[in-house]
Amino acid sequence: MISAGTPHRLGAHHTGAGVNFAVFSEHASKIELCLFSPDGQTETARIPLPEKSGPVWHGFVPDLAIGTLYGFRAHGPFAPEQGHRFNPHKLLLDPYTREVHGSWQPVDALFGYDPANSAKDLSLGTEDSGPYVPKSVVSDPALFAPVTPDPLPDTPCDLIYEAHVKGLTQECQSVPDTLRGTYEGIASDAMIAHYQRLGVKSVELLPVHALVDETFLQGRGLTNYWGYNSIGFFAAEPRYFGPDGIKGFRAMVAKLRRAGISVILDVVYNHTAEGDQNGPTLCFRGLDNASYYRLNAGQPRYYANDAGTGNTLDLSHPFVLRMVMDSLRFWVECMGVSGFRFDLATTLGREDHGFDPRGGFFDALLQDPVLSQVQLIAEPWDIGPGGYRLGEFPYRFAEWNDRYRDTLRRYWRGDDHATQDLAAGLLGTAERFDRAGRSAASSVNFVTSHDGFTLADVTRYSRRHNQANKESNKDGHHANYSDNCGVEGPSDDPAIIAKRAQRQRNILATLFLSQGTPMLLAGDEMGNSQGGNNNAYCQDNPIGWINWAGGDQGLADFVARLSAFRSAHPALHQKRFLHGAPRAQDNLPDVVWSDFQGEPLEWRDPGLASFTLVVRGAAEMPAGGDDPAPVFMVFNRDGDAQDAVVPPAQDGYEWVCQIDTFHPSAANWPVTDGFIRVQGQTVVALALAPKGD
Repeated sequence: MISAGTPHRLGAHHTGAGVNFAVFSEHASKIELCLFSPDGQTETARIPLPEKSGPVWHGFVPDLAIGTLYGFRAHGPFAPEQGHRFNPHKLLLDPYTREVHGSWQPVDALFGYDPANSAKDLSLGTEDSGPYVPKSVVSDPALFAPVTPDPLPDTPCDLIYEAHVKGLTQECQSVPDTLRGTYEGIASDAMIAHYQRLGVKSVELLPVHALVDETFLQGRGLTNYWGYNSIGFFAAEPRYFGPDGIKGFRAMVAKLRRAGISVILDVVYNHTAEGDQNGPTLCFRGLDNASYYRLNAGQPRYYANDAGTGNTLDLSHPFVLRMVMDSLRFWVECMGVSGFRFDLATTLGREDHGFDPRGGFFDALLQDPVLSQVQLIAEPWDIGPGGYRLGEFPYRFAEWNDRYRDTLRRYWRGDDHATQDLAAGLLGTAERFDRAGRSAASSVNFVTSHDGFTLADVTRYSRRHNQANKESNKDGHHANYSDNCGVEGPSDDPAIIAKRAQRQRNILATLFLSQGTPMLLAGDEMGNSQGGNNNAYCQDNPIGWINWAGGDQGLADFVARLSAFRSAHPALHQKRFLHGAPRAQDNLPDVVWSDFQGEPLEWRDPGLASFTLVVRGAAEMPAGGDDPAPVFMVFNRDGDAQDAVVPPAQDGYEWVCQIDTFHPSAANWPVTDGFIRVQGQTVVALALAPKGD
């Protein structure tokens, strides 16, 4: 016999004597708990939750076992034009379930309306969706007991490595067969060795929340590979489970932490997999459409679409905000992750008056004693009004800097005016981020990410080639700022191959020599290609997987060298911004720009292509910080070799060339003639060393 239970913890929680169920719905007239057979095929009981405290329905079922499968049915008005879409014929996933059993079937029963009816979403669909949807699971509390993670080492390494769970290891022969493409594979011995070789500090995983493949993709024989279509914010996507299931996720995170590597999750709280008014009724829409989603003012039949995916979660509602906060804390406290990258983060900060960096979501996050201490990264845009907000997030956030990406590509492509923009990027894009006490590490610098060309394809293709997506090559970014170096696609011309390899090394060197936080797309260190597909969101196949067998290990060695150089020279990853101000200790400016003769640059020249740069410790060093040794860099974008004047070294020291993209494997060599010969289309970096070392 069900009793009242408590409303305090949302979801299903086993107490040892039974299970307490609690679910939010402000506008429902009744919520039914539906229990299922162990295979999920037969509904064995339908029990109304007996109590409602405020907007939370709850009940306690004694003697219910761990592993019980269940779902909810919500009764209430079906009045789409008033914003309500209750339909008890539809079995709903528990928003707080930590495990899902089964899969979503692409059938019309999932829709809350009758697709065959001319009234479309205004009609009521009466077919039971129960046989065609996954079931929520009463989890074993021991599976999700809070963890005490190993402390991460305090190292100068700051490299983020963005990867897809499956695509990273699916074709890696060094990973055991049973672990390839799984959570466990991410932390296999071979992968940890690879991260450590590259100097990776954080692995940033594309979405791992339980997701739904869109019907239109399934109709094309494709799937949502990237995973930006979440439906369960507490459940790990089962398609990546290895031999140990959900335990494998926690083990992966723990093993990486023991190796000194944190896990950042790419999370999608801006929308759900239910789409617009023509989408399925799977969870939130059926439980309380008017509360979970932002609906158009005056036309609540339709959804705000700031994310460009059909709907927008309403984080201004306290219970929707609570769900997001509870989800974030769950992944930190129970799964051990160290931070989050927020997809389309502008949407999360939208209030009725627009984006607000002091809005409810940010206030809740930054006052939270747990979440305010983890890594926070924003994708600072969405497609809504005023959606581009680079540099406007609260001080605890780092932000993906797409302007840096585009500028770096434009510079090495040879565009006019790109040098002036690159100068800002090399110093952490201070004009955007140097405010409100923000760190110079706030800019997440990247040249490529999952969304767009790989680095190899930036040098192989001048236009997208997305035919495999079956959208007539109309999807994906049009402006890629790429350059095929003379031939579109693969080439066997040695000169073109060499030019592309040099371009990749130049781009990577620029990335690692820039102030800010560098992010590397998995596979770029080996020249991985997607065949010119710049929108591989639906390519769960070799297009989207990393080709380890064809990887360029020489390039990987060079990336490892760049990363080691960056880590060894704190001047390249400072907390304070550099503005050329004189330093108190020696009256030298903290940054100096010069031409190859050592004279000031002519910044007004639109064709300015080559320059030198000295970076020293910031004029305003953090309290107690050591003054880092300077680094001297030369960027020669011209086609011909040139001599560049080297600034005087400190007494007892000499400049040593440690990075040369034209000679990527060259050993360190001293510069003693007051100048350095730099080949065309080359970057070099010099550091001080005691004479004679």
